[in-house]
Amino acid sequence: MEEWYHYPLLVLVGFVVGFINTVAGGGSLLALPFLIFIGLPSNIANGTNRVAVVVQTAMATVGFKSKGVATFPFNVYLGIAAFFGSIIGAYIAVDITGEVFNRILAMVMIAVVFIIIFSPKMSIVHLEERLTGKYLWLGIIAFFFFGIYGGFINAGLGFLMMLFLHYVNRMSLVRSNATKVAVVFLFMISALAVFALNDKVNWKIGLILAIGNGSGAWFASRFSVKKGDGFIKIFLVVMVVIMAVKLWFFN
Repeated sequence: MEEWYHYPLLVLVGFVVGFINTVAGGGSLLALPFLIFIGLPSNIANGTNRVAVVVQTAMATVGFKSKGVATFPFNVYLGIAAFFGSIIGAYIAVDITGEVFNRILAMVMIAVVFIIIFSPKMSIVHLEERLTGKYLWLGIIAFFFFGIYGGFINAGLGFLMMLFLHYVNRMSLVRSNATKVAVVFLFMISALAVFALNDKVNWKIGLILAIGNGSGAWFASRFSVKKGDGFIKIFLVVMVVIMAVKLWFFN
């Protein structure tokens, strides 16, 4: 049973998570332990978190659009692929808090850091985005599998989505972020529906958490556009390192 003081904490944690998820990713690695801490079983915490992420990504998408950053219809194509993948992932969702999984995910996060730091410098200004033809189909295939993982647990997925969009589709980090949040909004709807149909959602807690997530996402989307790619890259590296250390040493 939650205590009264859990409610303001839910909003505060949600704001931080919404900011982190919008600028980089990995916020669910903070949200899920907190939901479990206040008394939710892990599978219900997983489902409840989806309520907040749906609101968060909707607010972030609107926030980016208000700053003139939108990638329609490319984001919709990827979102549809991820939508169907997430249904599969949500149905096969199991307890993945084991030490072995966490360490594997930690190694993935470290690999992401090396990709960010050591990848060849790419001046997006002088390169055209690759959003059609084979690159569109590569994105659709990749995002179908991203959707499976997103439906499964979602934690840390934002990092990989942003890197794929940046290096494969040659999108700036700001536009990668705008695409990411729109795609997550689309596929998270299907994942939430699966959890809800299986009675794995605490709607009251989810909606309170969503107040914070949505506020954090709105602020982060507009702030990141103002700060640009340099800020996002630094924030991305810092968050990946923090999440990798947490997963490796604190199971």
